[in-house]
Amino acid sequence: MSALLAYLCLRGRLSWRLLVEVGWLRMAVLGPVVLILVSRALVLAAPHRQAQWLVPVALPLLLASAHRQRADLRFLATSAPDYRRWLAVEYGVVALPAALVLACFQDWGAAALLLAAASAVAALPAAREDRSTRHRARSLFRSEAFEWVGGLRGGGQWLWPLLVAGACWWHAYPLAPAVALAIWLLLLAGCFGTPEPMTMLTLAGQPSRAWLGRRLLLSLGYAALTAAPLLWVLGSGPAGAGGAVAVGTAWLGLVGLLILAKYAFYPNATHIRTTQALVLGVAFLLPGHPLYPVLLLVAVGGLIWQSQRRLRSVLGS
Repeated sequence: MSALLAYLCLRGRLSWRLLVEVGWLRMAVLGPVVLILVSRALVLAAPHRQAQWLVPVALPLLLASAHRQRADLRFLATSAPDYRRWLAVEYGVVALPAALVLACFQDWGAAALLLAAASAVAALPAAREDRSTRHRARSLFRSEAFEWVGGLRGGGQWLWPLLVAGACWWHAYPLAPAVALAIWLLLLAGCFGTPEPMTMLTLAGQPSRAWLGRRLLLSLGYAALTAAPLLWVLGSGPAGAGGAVAVGTAWLGLVGLLILAKYAFYPNATHIRTTQALVLGVAFLLPGHPLYPVLLLVAVGGLIWQSQRRLRSVLGS
């Protein structure tokens, strides 16, 4: 029991250290946004009999993604044989506030499932490192679109055809290609959530503004190519060409914000993924909210300024 308490205290101190690194000014802006997003999501889902079950599915999936990318799993495995029990308690504590909200709405089954699923995440193995790239010939595409190569290997190579096929099958419903675009955007968030080695930036020999502009142009170009079939299906349906253009513009804008979030907190993967989650949360949960235009403006301006500032400190120009 004492070892568990010591581990939880250590994790609490580490989380506080990460928050301190974010800075009090950014936390003053991000803190209310996080509270608004989480509370809105839970309040929208908890009262509905069907939507309440999305919470014990979505939150454990987020925990599983973060768990498999943890850098300390090997250290814990060698230093503490019973470390998975500690992780189960930690993830249960993380999921406890959401479970309490569900319980307040009398969703006892969803709350219990959430706690059980969150604790079960501790049994998952760490993500394996792909060492096959050492024996593969380098190419211009791999060097310029390394995020896409990793994303395709991580499941995009089979998910994208399924999304296009599903959108074509239900082409009469505008919601089908829109949902497919949303799922594809979530996969791209995973692709752009892992920072590349710093040598890839320093060896480029480009100023920070030129580097960032090149990354944005290339990544948005590839994103537009992958989204084109889905937008074509959307435009050929009831939404029309105007609806497809509007959705495509907003979708590419979100991809650009994900890229800016990556370099705004480079190379801290935790801060990158947290900021990307906030961007997607604002985009998906707050349309129609009175604060939506203000938050969107702050996100765009803040990410542009912070990404250039961070890259200048890394590249020295």
